Amino acid sequence: MTDVLLCVGNSMMGDDGAGPLLAERFRSAPQGNWVLIDGGSAPENDVVAIRELRPDRLLLVDATEMGLNPGEIRVINPDDIAEMFMMTTHNMPLNYLVDQIKEDVGEVIFLGIQPDIVGFYYPMTAPVIAAVEHVYARLASWEGQGGFALLEPDC
Repeated sequence: MTDVLLCVGNSMMGDDGAGPLLAERFRSAPQGNWVLIDGGSAPENDVVAIRELRPDRLLLVDATEMGLNPGEIRVINPDDIAEMFMMTTHNMPLNYLVDQIKEDVGEVIFLGIQPDIVGFYYPMTAPVIAAVEHVYARLASWEGQGGFALLEPDC
């Protein structure tokens, strides 16, 4: 069974660096049997690598504007990404990435961390750092949605 941890974000943009911080923590002390891909701000460049791995599970972690309190974590249904008009600092919306890989991946879990401040050269805020640590701690024994709640889309 192959599991891929895809960390997305820009470490120069404050809380948008949640994904890269998780990648850094994982790289220094891996948890579980995840294969790490640090997608940075252009995760679409990793589509070929993901397809070649043909993972059973892909965990995509990114700072995501969800209208929650800073540092809150939610699982987002990948099919809802396009409809939810999520703020992104990436070159392409993440729903395009998901569409490109979904035939080669058993399960896609999109985990969003609510940012507080996203702007060039801002430091990452304490709630987002704590959220990254929380996700990192769960990687070793990850099951299902990792114990995180599903984001309920506004009706």
